[in-house]
Amino acid sequence: MKKSEIFFNVILVPIDYLLIVGSIILSYYIRSHPYFGQVFSRTTVVEAGFQNYFVASWWIALFVVFIFTLEGLYSMKANRPKLREIRKIFMATSTALMVLIITLFFNRELLSSRFIILSAWLLTIFAASFIRTVIRLFQNHLARTKGVGVHRVLLIGHNPIGETIKQLFERRPGLGYSVIGYYNENISWEKLKKIKDKKGVDEIINCDPNLHKQKINMLVRFSDIFKIDFKYVPNLFQAHATNINIRELAGFPLIELNRTALDGWGRVLKKAFDIIFASLFVLVFAPLYIMIAILIKLDSPGPIIYKDYRCGYRKQKFVFYKFRTMRADLCDGEFGTKAGNQVLKKLERDKNKNTRRGSPLHKIKNDPRVTRLGKTLRRYSLDELPEFFNVLKGDMSVVGYRPHMSYEVEKYSYDQQRMFYIKPGITGLAQISGRSDLDFDAEVSLDVYYMENWSLWMDIAIILKTPLAIFRKRKVE
Repeated sequence: MKKSEIFFNVILVPIDYLLIVGSIILSYYIRSHPYFGQVFSRTTVVEAGFQNYFVASWWIALFVVFIFTLEGLYSMKANRPKLREIRKIFMATSTALMVLIITLFFNRELLSSRFIILSAWLLTIFAASFIRTVIRLFQNHLARTKGVGVHRVLLIGHNPIGETIKQLFERRPGLGYSVIGYYNENISWEKLKKIKDKKGVDEIINCDPNLHKQKINMLVRFSDIFKIDFKYVPNLFQAHATNINIRELAGFPLIELNRTALDGWGRVLKKAFDIIFASLFVLVFAPLYIMIAILIKLDSPGPIIYKDYRCGYRKQKFVFYKFRTMRADLCDGEFGTKAGNQVLKKLERDKNKNTRRGSPLHKIKNDPRVTRLGKTLRRYSLDELPEFFNVLKGDMSVVGYRPHMSYEVEKYSYDQQRMFYIKPGITGLAQISGRSDLDFDAEVSLDVYYMENWSLWMDIAIILKTPLAIFRKRKVE
């Protein structure tokens, strides 16, 4: 899902809230106008007073937004039909109205004017429908003129289904799809790679329900490796996976493979949780950060923070922070020294002796470059505390897979690269299940399971179990 799509869906929440509050307040002023005072008795308005209406409006708006959420008005699905969305607004607002009427039956002092209630109901329906129309038109305008939020689509399958979808995208550019290629079933991996490198691909849509299974597996694998959304039009009796999302496009059912729940609102929720948790953690443990920094300076000469490049979300490189645990003149990596990288290569020559089983990583056991203080910091994972600043920068999450060095990633198999669809984390399912004592393949399996089955409660459970994993006895690297 494009960032612009997430942004425009998220921004609807505060906009709706303010519009509902504004509708109630505007209804009060309309009711208080001298013209309506001649038609209706103004006693109820005067008795209740503006202050009561103002305070009640914020609570009522919060409740209405909650009903909007239950009705699916903040769903991250793109291109929702306008009439269906307006119908949902009407149903949600009417549901909130009925609950409010029942509440007023028992406590009429809350909002005593029926005119204000009914006019606020009508204004909310109009305002919410209008603002969504404006936002969708603005999105379509950005898509047509600036290319913002446009999905670059590769269509597979020369048949009536493919032609219909292609013509739909070309006829309605406001849908946010741009067809960059339309190929038959003979498309090859090399051709896909060439198209991706030259034009960029956001989605692959298989329009041929009878495409050979081997070719489908190739398309799915290509999509996974290069983090491209894969959708397909199914035949009557087949489905490729159970973790799917079904949509309708040009009258055809379109199935999208969901790699993780960390998209749409899941992504927003995890981002908010990361920022709040990381900020509180850094503030509470600031004295510990200062104490470790002083000890590093006293223990050995060199910088306090060790920096290097790591691969994270979609295999993008970012600057990674840790407390330095090695001799400054022997640190490896792109920010390290020449001597440090030479020592690393020498240590890696005896792979069976110095590295983890089944791992392409350079996790060196009994690394002679580690300082005396560094062994203690590594033993209790205190060297990882600066990674909370990576979380605040947006490069990492509190929970995820451990970030990997960029040159190591090229050695990973297809299955080992699936984890890169989400951000790396400070702790994770693998870390509480054995940390670096695990086989590398077992660690990857746990990371992929976390990605496919994420929930906020899983994050909280992993965080709570992390201290126990830290103090559990393990081999010091």
